[in-house]
Amino acid sequence: MATLDSIDRRLLAELQAEGRVTNVELAQRVGLTAPPCLRRVRALEEAGVIKGYHAELDASKLGFAITVFAMVSLKSQAEEDLRAFEDHIRTLPEVRECHMLNGEIDFILKIVSKDLQSFQELLTSKLTPAPNVASVKTSLTIRTAKQEPGVPLD
Repeated sequence: MATLDSIDRRLLAELQAEGRVTNVELAQRVGLTAPPCLRRVRALEEAGVIKGYHAELDASKLGFAITVFAMVSLKSQAEEDLRAFEDHIRTLPEVRECHMLNGEIDFILKIVSKDLQSFQELLTSKLTPAPNVASVKTSLTIRTAKQEPGVPLD
């Protein structure tokens, strides 16, 4: 875990909230001048604390009307089978997140799709018949009450 001082934490909080803020504005917000602010941000990037910068897109405005969570159980939990499943999932652009779990379910997937028919096609042609898949249980989201990227930095 990285050792961060209060200024680093404030920098991260500001960047997490608004990744496109200019260095000058960021420096003002955290009480620095621009050069040391940029040095600190670069150091956080080089240390891997900041992994990248992304735009938050509105899925529905891009035609992705539904979000589904799929709980996947595999026939085998041997490491090579787990990696093969993960490799397969990486080829499916509709799968936006894939998390391995402990317990009865092996993986939970967050999937976006244009409509139910498109999701069913993905489910029946690419997910369920994937090697080593024992079962897939799905839940369609009705609404999202909270979607907060990143981590708490308070």
